[in-house]
Amino acid sequence: MRKIYIFDTTLRDGEQSPGVNLNTQEKVEIAYQLERLGVDRIEAGFPAASPGDLAAVNAVARAVKNATVIGLSRSREQDIDAAREALKGAADPCLHLFLATSPIHRKYKLRMEKEQVLENAERAIRYAKQYFDKIEFSPEDAGRTELDFLCEVTAMAIRAGATVVNIPDTVGYMNPSEFGNIFKTLKNEVPGIEKIQLSAHCHDDLGMATANALAAILNGADQIEGTINGIGERAGNTAIEEVAMALATRADFFQATTSLNLKEIAKTSRLVSKLTGMVIPGNKAIVGANAFAHESGIHQDGMLKEKTTYEIISPETIGLVDSKLVLGKHSGRAAFREKLIDLGYDLGENAVNAAFGKFKDLADKKKNVSDEDIRAMLEEKLIDTPEVYTLEKLQVSYGNQSTPTATVSIRVVEDGVREQTAEGNGSVDAIYNAIDAVTSETVELEDYSIKSVTHGKDALGEVHVVLKQDEVSAQGRGLSTDILEASARAYIDALNRLIEKRKSPGRRDKMSLI
Repeated sequence: MRKIYIFDTTLRDGEQSPGVNLNTQEKVEIAYQLERLGVDRIEAGFPAASPGDLAAVNAVARAVKNATVIGLSRSREQDIDAAREALKGAADPCLHLFLATSPIHRKYKLRMEKEQVLENAERAIRYAKQYFDKIEFSPEDAGRTELDFLCEVTAMAIRAGATVVNIPDTVGYMNPSEFGNIFKTLKNEVPGIEKIQLSAHCHDDLGMATANALAAILNGADQIEGTINGIGERAGNTAIEEVAMALATRADFFQATTSLNLKEIAKTSRLVSKLTGMVIPGNKAIVGANAFAHESGIHQDGMLKEKTTYEIISPETIGLVDSKLVLGKHSGRAAFREKLIDLGYDLGENAVNAAFGKFKDLADKKKNVSDEDIRAMLEEKLIDTPEVYTLEKLQVSYGNQSTPTATVSIRVVEDGVREQTAEGNGSVDAIYNAIDAVTSETVELEDYSIKSVTHGKDALGEVHVVLKQDEVSAQGRGLSTDILEASARAYIDALNRLIEKRKSPGRRDKMSLI
């Protein structure tokens, strides 16, 4: 079977999701997990957007050793130069150039004629070829570009030195029949097409991103571009895990495969959800909480008799391994270490010891600690943000006939513990007013969400907040069996991240790209 290359753009297109803003450490952490997943190419960001994004791409480029690291660039020399700087130190660098080609983009955005588009794109590719062996070119909004002109653009890119030509359905306008026909036509009519790889980049505005990507594969695409969990601008991108599992499950039909380590899918999905703050819908294909849940009596009966009656994918395939090892407050370090290995965590001795301490604290609050509890506990703070503020104590007074009051004690770096009491419209509002009084920070709460990450009355709750200060925003996460404590921890985490951002050399301005 022929190999389909996986181009992951979670760190670039995925980060363009509203409300998502990954810092450098978070990008590197996700990149390491994408390496473990086995993606072939990682688009780390758009270096010309800001000094901060350039630095983040450079950090990913230096960290990743087993995948191509890609920087996005407009067809401008200054963008290409920024990408060159960002990709210094990469084991296998690649430049991703783009320029819009559709009539609506040519007329209203670029104000260029066809000939000008061709000239600008060719000039950029030839300039970049002096510095990069690998160049991908994307005619933005290819799906709405005249097919004869798209063939002309592709032929030009091949002559100029591109190694991959990507066909983006930028606004999710295509259907599988139309999109597949584009690849079939390019394969049949463009001279030299055999010298390059054809790639598909689909958006999900009409809910057809995965279907369109698979149609591209059936018609000759060599590479699929997408994101973990399908995140991205507007309705998102092709979900990589969906394409990978479709190819693996229906190998008889597609006759194509990826080099992904499928057992890392669930772990990668959770990490991206955790760091972006984007909750995975329960009914999301492959990685949703209900993907392997069966409530119907008829379905349950069939499952008891033979799992394949209603389950075409085994949970174990994507790394959801059920274990009979039950942990509680009496469990020892050896059993805990064995559980970590079973769940796919390879931690050093110091990290195991730190995690074991957190586990014991959690076990004192819960009768049984589930696999989900352990995963949530370990992933709560994968990224270390310097802690200017640390929650020491929280006391909340609430009654339906009285005004909620909260008292917080917060340890401040180099200043000891401060305590303040405040009232609010509700318990959370009172807590946040008290924290504001301690820190003297003026912020706006842009988003607040709660979700249960485990099950039962003593479930772990996770709170996600987004705080804005002037033009800078930061997200924070808090985890606890007590949702008020989780709310306080999330708010303080976001404050610490805001302070860290104020110190950063630059921050990324999001742009609407391919």
